[in-house]
Amino acid sequence: MSESPITKALSARRLAGEMSFIPFIAAGDPDLPSTIRLIQTLSTAGADLIEIGFPYSDPIADGPVIQSSYTRALGKHLKLADLFATIEQVSKTISTPLVGMVSFAIIFRTGTRSFLEAAKKAGFAGLIIPDLPGDEATEFAALTKEFGIDLIQLVAPTTPAARMDKILATASGFIYCIAVAGTTGVRDAAAHEIEAGLKLLREKTQLPLCVGFGVSQAAQIEALRGKADGAIVGSAIVRHLDGAETPAGFEKSLTSIQQFAEQLAAAAHHS
Repeated sequence: MSESPITKALSARRLAGEMSFIPFIAAGDPDLPSTIRLIQTLSTAGADLIEIGFPYSDPIADGPVIQSSYTRALGKHLKLADLFATIEQVSKTISTPLVGMVSFAIIFRTGTRSFLEAAKKAGFAGLIIPDLPGDEATEFAALTKEFGIDLIQLVAPTTPAARMDKILATASGFIYCIAVAGTTGVRDAAAHEIEAGLKLLREKTQLPLCVGFGVSQAAQIEALRGKADGAIVGSAIVRHLDGAETPAGFEKSLTSIQQFAEQLAAAAHHS
């Protein structure tokens, strides 16, 4: 069986002794045309994967920065069909795999098969579904496999070891290792706080381990070297979009995000 785009991208970094850099943005913030430019900019800046949030009015694991981003997008009356059309447009212009962060409520409302068909057509290589119980995802995992889409499962610091085994059984692509209990957001999370959890996961799976929630600085990425395979940065990027509603404001935000992403990618991409 051929490697998935996600496996191929992360494996290349791991074989080179480097970490992967995975930035997050919300689709539609400040609008869908801007989302295209943001994705292209992050790809050029060195992102190995790009995580795209599906705005949702009742976010599950998202802190105030990403909640505000979702609110701004939903305020423009974002439609799921338009989101997929935008991703399909931009995915054809970049080689960086795209991963959707989406509530299962949206998938359920659309219909699981219909949603996966649309996601595949748009160019999504994987999905992260925070409200899909990882140890009850067997049926959905089989369906994502049928569509050639990786199901990235989340493991939290509070996940019991026995439940972890069930979650890993349905995971593909990589494991999203939550650094801290709680929601997304910029914090001073220290690598040593999750070191034991990463060691345990390393014993249980060959999938790459990527750490998110609270990762916001190049120094934090450096501290994860040798422990994790990748770093996921969301709120620290999204907060650059505050004030991006005007054309001039967006151009300023885009430049700021590009420079910040280049710093984080450089921190990840050395052996």
